[in-house]
Amino acid sequence: MSATAVIELDSVDCSSGGSFRLQVDRLKVEAGERIAIVGHNGAGKSTLFRLLSGFVRPSAGQARVLGHALHGPVASHELRALRCSLGQIMQGLHLVQRLTALENVLIGSLGRVSGWRSWARCYTATEIQAAQAALRQVGMLSRADTRTDRLSGGERQKVAIARMLMQRPQLILADEPTAALDPAAATEVCKLMAAAAGDAALISVVHNPSLLPLLAQRVIGMKQGRIVFDLPLAAVDAPCLDQLYRQDGAVDRKMCTGAPL
Repeated sequence: MSATAVIELDSVDCSSGGSFRLQVDRLKVEAGERIAIVGHNGAGKSTLFRLLSGFVRPSAGQARVLGHALHGPVASHELRALRCSLGQIMQGLHLVQRLTALENVLIGSLGRVSGWRSWARCYTATEIQAAQAALRQVGMLSRADTRTDRLSGGERQKVAIARMLMQRPQLILADEPTAALDPAAATEVCKLMAAAAGDAALISVVHNPSLLPLLAQRVIGMKQGRIVFDLPLAAVDAPCLDQLYRQDGAVDRKMCTGAPL
């Protein structure tokens, strides 16, 4: 694995339930890259994320994420180390509804906590200050003591971003992070997420083309379990995406001309 690469997949083949196969000939992601993944439902986007986070193993090929080899047997401590360095922002958010915004953000530090402090959720003053700083960064410090189930959808998404900041991840996987938000909230969350990522690589599943410039400089198109194009944002236009979202037929990369979306 190269010194700056956070992901390297080579001739990967894996299955995820039933007969679905994910096949990736080659994928390399460098530190700090901003990448969007596009494609219709069932194209393999979520399976790719599960592979990158170690929940699905390849049956063939080589997969390295953050320096961890995910092909062949993987020790539990290796998976724990990987997931401590990998931030995820999913559609369901996985926030604890009965806890406050601050308590949810503090959960992001548990990967660095061991023993009784972990299960007792006993946090140091330094961790509490860091959580408050993360909430301040996303504009939610004033809601720190509010239960998560009393927050709006956009506010909950901001809490999820603040929790991710507490992890200090090297790689962030965001699976349709704005799916349940109105356009204004979606735009705000995308800008916050991109800024919060800092030096980490950010890979987002995106269905709304208008959000692509906010999240990515590189766009990967997936169809039927395969990567069919991997292009700079400027080369991806409406005809290119129209082809991708058709349920049948191949994608001709020559159609990706870079005309405005």
